[in-house]
Amino acid sequence: QAQFVESGGTPVQAGAFLRLSCTASKTIIKDNAVGWYRQAPGKQRELVAVETPFGEKTYANFAEGRFTIWGDNTRGAVFLAMLNLKPEDTAVYYCNTVRFDRDSGESYFWAPFGAWGQGTQVTVSS
Repeated sequence: QAQFVESGGTPVQAGAFLRLSCTASKTIIKDNAVGWYRQAPGKQRELVAVETPFGEKTYANFAEGRFTIWGDNTRGAVFLAMLNLKPEDTAVYYCNTVRFDRDSGESYFWAPFGAWGQGTQVTVSS
């Protein structure tokens, strides 16, 4: 399983900007869609954004218009820019390779299939 390394998280004040970075070995990122997730204390991990190798991007409702996902020129890394951070953005942020799967009820979703890294902590203070 792929091991991902996330970085860029730090304590910030509300309204700040952060850029998170996601890297992995070989061509794991280059060849796969990559999702950013976050998990706040006591809550389930939730999908933030996805970028495919073809440049397609999707965002969670809370991220639309405020967060941006993109890869570098060779797609050796995937980034998440977060603007106007809010206290509710406080969470551990993770990245992972994802695939578009269907459950037994024929609903489609982005499913992570790599090994989870340690994530990077983002803490936003008022």
